[in-house]
Amino acid sequence: MAYEYLESLNPEQTEAVIHSGSPLLILAGAGSGKTRVITTKIAYLIQHENIQPWQILAVTFTKKAANEMRERAVKLEPLAADSVIKTFHSFGAWFLRRHAEEAGLDPNFTVYDDDDSSTLMQKAVPSLTKKQANSIVHRISLCKDYCLTSKDDLSDFDKDGNLQEFYDAYEKRLKMSGNADFGDLIMKCVEVLESHPEIRGQMQHRFRVIMVDEYQDSNVAQFRLLQALSGVEENSGTYVCVVGDDDQSIYKFRGAEVQNILGFANHFPGTTLIRLERNYRSMGKILAAADAVVKNNSDRLGKTLLAERGEGSEPVLVFMENQDNEAQFCSSLIMKAVQGGARYSDFAVLYRTNAQSFGFENEFLHRHIPYTVVGSLKFYEREEIKDVLAYISLIANPKDEIAFTRVVNKPVRGIGEKSREKIIDLAHETAGALIEDLNLISACRNCAENLPKKAKDGAKDFCSLITDLKAMLMETSLKAEESEDDEDGDVVGQKLSVFVEKLIEDSALDEYHKSQDEVDGTNRVQNMNEIVNSAMDYPCTMQGLLDFLDSIELDRSLAEDTEEGVDSVTLITLHNTKGLEFNRVIITGLENGIFPREDKIGEELEEERRLFYVGITRAKNELYITSCRSRRLYGHYESMMPSRFLIEAGNVFKVLGKVPLCYSRGVGMDAGRADDFSDGEESGPKAEILKKWCKGTKLYHDDYGYGQIISSTAETGEAVITVQFETGEKKKFMPEYQGRKLDIIRD
Repeated sequence: MAYEYLESLNPEQTEAVIHSGSPLLILAGAGSGKTRVITTKIAYLIQHENIQPWQILAVTFTKKAANEMRERAVKLEPLAADSVIKTFHSFGAWFLRRHAEEAGLDPNFTVYDDDDSSTLMQKAVPSLTKKQANSIVHRISLCKDYCLTSKDDLSDFDKDGNLQEFYDAYEKRLKMSGNADFGDLIMKCVEVLESHPEIRGQMQHRFRVIMVDEYQDSNVAQFRLLQALSGVEENSGTYVCVVGDDDQSIYKFRGAEVQNILGFANHFPGTTLIRLERNYRSMGKILAAADAVVKNNSDRLGKTLLAERGEGSEPVLVFMENQDNEAQFCSSLIMKAVQGGARYSDFAVLYRTNAQSFGFENEFLHRHIPYTVVGSLKFYEREEIKDVLAYISLIANPKDEIAFTRVVNKPVRGIGEKSREKIIDLAHETAGALIEDLNLISACRNCAENLPKKAKDGAKDFCSLITDLKAMLMETSLKAEESEDDEDGDVVGQKLSVFVEKLIEDSALDEYHKSQDEVDGTNRVQNMNEIVNSAMDYPCTMQGLLDFLDSIELDRSLAEDTEEGVDSVTLITLHNTKGLEFNRVIITGLENGIFPREDKIGEELEEERRLFYVGITRAKNELYITSCRSRRLYGHYESMMPSRFLIEAGNVFKVLGKVPLCYSRGVGMDAGRADDFSDGEESGPKAEILKKWCKGTKLYHDDYGYGQIISSTAETGEAVITVQFETGEKKKFMPEYQGRKLDIIRD
């Protein structure tokens, strides 16, 4: 069996699979078959290296990737089903369930998402607006990605000088709830492992092999988790293998640290580096364009992708007048291909920011082109779903203040904000310093008699509802414990779906959202039914409920924007394309200020370049790139310059459209040179315009007031001026098209 699956691998893949002993870094280029290598290595370790399945820990970043890894490994070796294959965060939840006391958590803790954390932040500091709370929680989350507590130096994240104070207040409230946020799922694991040698030793003994997929996306906290689990400093003998691509590290804004992979060999002595450079996805000329772009980065380990599918056609670079032409070009290209036998789903239109999708959506609607926008509201972010999950969370953990606040008066029970605060205050007073005694349901029951009649009746009904539902769950849990025949607690023939359905009916959430459906035409009741369906895989026990919550809270991106199988064009941001591939890709908006963004320099500019590389390598057969000479921004037409990335890439594109002068001069030169982008002597039809609108000329603009021209050039084939206004703003214009809005002031 072993030789059969090894025979399907190329020499580099085989070397990676059979390697043992020293730490291993597999530098896997885009489309190089890394998932095959990981899954084959799991099977090989079990069959040939005398590793027990449960001694293997494999972690990645998405539930989809983890499931695929498990399924493919099990096909090769059924015993791999007993390996621990999880996302980083689900592993964190798994670990913390077993060491909740050491982590300072309630054993039945739930996981707060960003919205829950923002609500908690506002409760901790009531003077904050929702927007302020969101911003602070985001910065706290980044701190946790770097394993920074409120006592550490937070200057890199503290733009206002008060983050430490807010972080302290937030953590105090979070600790009172007994729950965790997403950052805690990794940081608290690190804290427990680093401060409890006996637990660290147990984990190192349990896991003899640790594998990490997409290692370039790991953050500092995840790096420290890997160090602690592997026992690299203690020479525990644990075998560490990480797989990643430094050229695809594009999530710095989420806390990802590219230095984790670049410096892996420094932290894991004796590291073996194996490069997977054979690409099975893209045609050769597409890969040549990707290489021409990313080689301009200085901070990389270096590799060159080799096409296994042939050279193919040249990538096409098309220069447009504006974004309307850009959208029209995309629709015409797609329609022509579909008429020739292609499918809409062959195409993906990529862009740097979500705002750029509007023009394509509008054009596609008019041309009757079906499309899917990736990145819209996810299933688990919808109001009705959050309501159901809040009820479930509160039943699991009566200290959950966020869940209690959300549902105690939903549907309306007459329990207003003042009554809710009175109940919460009573709960905290009753608990005192004993966090484990905090119980919002008991406080609600005790407080009911002191509330106005409507609120009193509502509070009693709510407490009875929660108590009855929990009693149902505890009864089936008890029967499961008493049963010797069925460890999953299915002895009474009930799955958790029965419980969830009863919860929705008894709480009257179904009637409440049904009325909303009638008003706004949504499908909220059907969405809640999907929650019922998804609970069918879990036993109707408390443990089943906790497992169900973990599954949901750790992955909120399960829903697709269109039904499976629908033939449609994909509209998607470049960041969201990671891990995807399409037959034909159109990357749009390649202009300075759009892509790359104006504020990107140094390491951030290198990440922007890697983002372009990721976009290019999504294309299997055809690649198109568009760049506009002007674009509607901030309510005005702005003159644009071709992206510096296009000039850096050199002569790898077939160029169509009216070529801007700075591009034709820049191709084959060092991009970004001063003579490519500054004023100079111009000739041709625009020369007279530039003489009139020359540097130093004073003018008046109807929208911006008085200003002076500080630059005058034909940088995009049109006469373009840059104006410094008295307000301090700098704006670019094409004076030829400004009409009476722009006037020269004569001294």
